[in-house]
Amino acid sequence: MAQQVMQIGGISFACVVRGSGRPLVLVHGFPFDHTMWQAQIETLSAVCCVIAPDLRGFGGSGLSDADVADGVEMRRYAADIKAVLDELQISEPAILCGFSMGGYVLWQFVLEYPECVAAIVLCDTRADADSAEGQQARLQMAENVMRNGIDAVPGAMIPKLLAAETIANRQEIVDQVEVMIRKSSPEGIAAAQRGMGKRPDVREHLGEMNWPAMVVVGAEDAISSPAEMREIAEALPAAEYVEIEAAGHMTPLENPGAVSDALLRFVQSL
Repeated sequence: MAQQVMQIGGISFACVVRGSGRPLVLVHGFPFDHTMWQAQIETLSAVCCVIAPDLRGFGGSGLSDADVADGVEMRRYAADIKAVLDELQISEPAILCGFSMGGYVLWQFVLEYPECVAAIVLCDTRADADSAEGQQARLQMAENVMRNGIDAVPGAMIPKLLAAETIANRQEIVDQVEVMIRKSSPEGIAAAQRGMGKRPDVREHLGEMNWPAMVVVGAEDAISSPAEMREIAEALPAAEYVEIEAAGHMTPLENPGAVSDALLRFVQSL
């Protein structure tokens, strides 16, 4: 899938742009890149201008030394997306879809740039901040990958990312997720983990987010539980809740057709 590469603030940013019409921005999760959205790009580009950037430090996008040391906060990723949209001369408010960490970025984008938002999709994400224990675990992973590389990351993450049925019976998905994780750099992983540990709790702002919204979650998600995602949907003023069967946390990969169909229906309803 062809990418555009642009220079913004001394950093290279890679981004897939495909299709025409209303802009739809797909924000990937951790520790992945835009390729996790391949099925959705294929489907949605028939009706939208799909914009799928690689976040700072992932895929084809660069990272600074300061990013690694200090962490990339979610509002920094959000500012990068705004800069990419400006570079692409996208002036129309966009539909924004964020998966997992991409959802954390989406919250900050809508708070910082509300005039750029037409609608929002929250996919397998959270609205609260990390606990002290969660923050410590992120810092520990950041230190470990910088010291030892990323070999331990797939084994630590995959049992949480995928439904038990996927792990037992769909080895091709397990392998795909492992390959995607191993494409990430220690620096990108460390920067993101340090940044996610600092993310703010946005639950008090959900009632102000009065855009058309869809909340999507895998029925077997062990990271962003259906109960938690339903609470987010109920707190948003105009949200539809969609639960995806036969999926854990990685809904866009575990049940790509159902996620693509839900997104297509949502986009066409606007």
